[in-house]
Amino acid sequence: MSMRSLLRSAFTSKLYVTVLFAIALGAALGLVAPGVGASLEPVGTGFISLIQMLIAPVVFCTIVTGVASAGELTSVGRVGVKALVYFEVVTTIALIAGLVVMDVFEPGRGLNADPNALQVSGSAQKYLRSGESQHWYDFLVNIIPHSVVSAFTEGNVLQVLLIAILFAIAIKALGHRGEPLVRGIARVGDAVFGVVKLVMYVAPLGAFGAMAYTTSKFGISTLTSLGSVIALFWATGIVFSLLVFGLIARLCGLRILKLYRYFKDELLITLGTSNYEAVMPQLMRKLEHLGAPKRIVGLVVPSGYAFNGDGVCLYLGFASLYIAQAFNVDLSLWQQIGLLAVFLITSKGSAGVAGAGFVILAATLSTTGVVPVVGIMLILGIDRFLSTMRGLVSLSGQIMGSLVVARWERCLDADRARAVLNREPVAPLAADDPDSTLPTDSVATAGNAS
Repeated sequence: MSMRSLLRSAFTSKLYVTVLFAIALGAALGLVAPGVGASLEPVGTGFISLIQMLIAPVVFCTIVTGVASAGELTSVGRVGVKALVYFEVVTTIALIAGLVVMDVFEPGRGLNADPNALQVSGSAQKYLRSGESQHWYDFLVNIIPHSVVSAFTEGNVLQVLLIAILFAIAIKALGHRGEPLVRGIARVGDAVFGVVKLVMYVAPLGAFGAMAYTTSKFGISTLTSLGSVIALFWATGIVFSLLVFGLIARLCGLRILKLYRYFKDELLITLGTSNYEAVMPQLMRKLEHLGAPKRIVGLVVPSGYAFNGDGVCLYLGFASLYIAQAFNVDLSLWQQIGLLAVFLITSKGSAGVAGAGFVILAATLSTTGVVPVVGIMLILGIDRFLSTMRGLVSLSGQIMGSLVVARWERCLDADRARAVLNREPVAPLAADDPDSTLPTDSVATAGNAS
């Protein structure tokens, strides 16, 4: 096959190639023609909105069919508890990692910022107002929707999760009479994943628009002025992912780099759009094909998007100490432990919150009163670059969550997972769509290879 044919095949059948090319092209356009790049913001946000409109029906259909087919309800509760234990342990490690890195490198020292001299811009006002109105119990109250319809229209994953679990329990209570309902919802789910397949064809366009807007708005000046902070956070995120998630992967009998290769499409889309929610539907399908049971993936992934923001937690420890160091506020070990304890609670309310990292940071700093909350202005300009790594770390956490819980439940097909990661032929699962919902090179491993 000629080089020209290989390139044409890569651009038409391998999503990661076109997404990577689109990211590079968008970054170049944003730097060369900032005006044009800024005008492309609707392209990126439009793609994210297309995916987000499908998340609620995907979560509902997956959880209902998974729970209703899971056997005894006690197993569902057991899976939920194990998932929450995993989420809490890893998010705690992420918070500690962020604090330790800042204590060691202290990039904020020497700035000598004056909190009284900082002016809060309009773009930060909404984060401050939202943060100051947050309470530790808000995420618990917000789990209950105003109505069944509002949970879907507002796109709150936790609310959809609650409705789906209750509906699945009600169907199981019907016995054999509920089986037609489960089959019907499963068919609706297949149709929704078909729509996901169509939307994913425009993923390169979405990544192009989002990256062009980011580089045009923030540009080289922002990168050079606070480049050391961005570089330190990215390095922290990469090391955290390779070490912590690498160890977790080994406990599951897998290798982290092979997992990242398998999920490269989802990682690149997150890199281009700074939004890891956009890859939830195809992430669930690929986890199932990897060997994690549908009943576990359907419960762990949606709840993980609400409770397992590893990237957000890494950022919270990092940003809070950066602000403290910039204001020459020396936090004792006990004060840092106090911040850690508060973050462990407030970080669980990040689901469905715009600018979640900023809102939680503002809420916690307002609650503790130790670090001036106006300090969020010091990192407002680079938050877009930090949010990209937040998304990548959090996505890594979602990948590992289902695998860990499946391993804990002794139902992870490790042999199948290793075969898929090694790009060896595997037998299709009963739930696999023969046409595949993945318009990527993973079609070869997710169906056609068999």
